[in-house]
Amino acid sequence: MAATSDQGFAVPVLPLSSGKPMPRVGLGTASFPHCEDGDQPHVRDAVLRGIDAGYRHFDTAAVYGTERAIGDAAAEAVRAGTLASRDELYITSKLWIADAHPGRVLPALRKTLRNLQMEYVDLYLVHFPVSMKPQEGGAGAILVKEDLVAMDMKGVWEEMEECHRQGLAKAIGVSNFACKKLEYLLSFAQIIPAVNQSRWRCICTAVKTSCAHSVGRKGSSSAPTLHWVAREHHGPTILSWKALSSSRSPRTSAKPSLRFVLGGYTSRAIA
Repeated sequence: MAATSDQGFAVPVLPLSSGKPMPRVGLGTASFPHCEDGDQPHVRDAVLRGIDAGYRHFDTAAVYGTERAIGDAAAEAVRAGTLASRDELYITSKLWIADAHPGRVLPALRKTLRNLQMEYVDLYLVHFPVSMKPQEGGAGAILVKEDLVAMDMKGVWEEMEECHRQGLAKAIGVSNFACKKLEYLLSFAQIIPAVNQSRWRCICTAVKTSCAHSVGRKGSSSAPTLHWVAREHHGPTILSWKALSSSRSPRTSAKPSLRFVLGGYTSRAIA
């Protein structure tokens, strides 16, 4: 299944258990170090260029500090006529671990929506299967190992379900959940997570999610955002691998890398 962009090429989409189909190719907006959400013209410009290039799926998170820039770019694209409305976009955001507590989920999503200047997100994810003690004066973007605590997963997921019922999140899911965490969540969830987003790259698979097959038609692994891995480990990058780039072929290293990643998720996606 695919949707055709304004540029005339087909963008593959993945039907989920709720909400509209998710474009399988998206633009991630995480940057390091993370910063406070505010005016970030470089992120806004990157998102605008992405929209012009045909991207419709944009991935962010409360901790990334890029929600406001995405909202600014979306509003500008609508004003310019590049987009007919916000509904043409697919926006994913995530609940940070300092807000992964009963009583804090709905307020966290409402803050995300204020940053995005939107009435809803298409997909809202629990960022990690762990919580952190709330920090004074904010959600606590800095991860403090000593403040990590076990998540009240049942209480948190009940509030995620309420986010969906209120129409603030068209689909809800999780991120970085391994098999045992997923099995526990599925034992009590009234609304099955539509997505388990995890890293999937040519050089590493961060979370074992082969058990996604046991979820059957009730769940799905999400398609990842292709991002440059240059210098991530301060050494040779995958884009420099000779096996992926040949002088006899017009293909760049990025193209077979993207094919590998999408191929991996084709076998792992369960609608």
